[in-house]
Amino acid sequence: MDRITPRSRVYNGMPARELGSEGWHKPWSGGNGGNCLEAMKLADGRIAVRQSTDPDGPALIYTSDEMTAFIQGAKAGVADFLLS
Repeated sequence: MDRITPRSRVYNGMPARELGSEGWHKPWSGGNGGNCLEAMKLADGRIAVRQSTDPDGPALIYTSDEMTAFIQGAKAGVADFLLS
């Protein structure tokens, strides 16, 4: 499948298949049976995230600043409450 064209609208919740099948990476995965997130850096610098077990499902679209805040917060333990 071809990637989106420059005129395509990229929006939060769009079908991930519309972003194409190339360029998705699993930045982390563990012993969870293959259930993990996949991420793709878009041409405009934003980051798309999808569920690996539902590659045609919705893609969440984040700015670089949003993703940086999330990763830094997770590293600092801000989201640890999600694990208890």
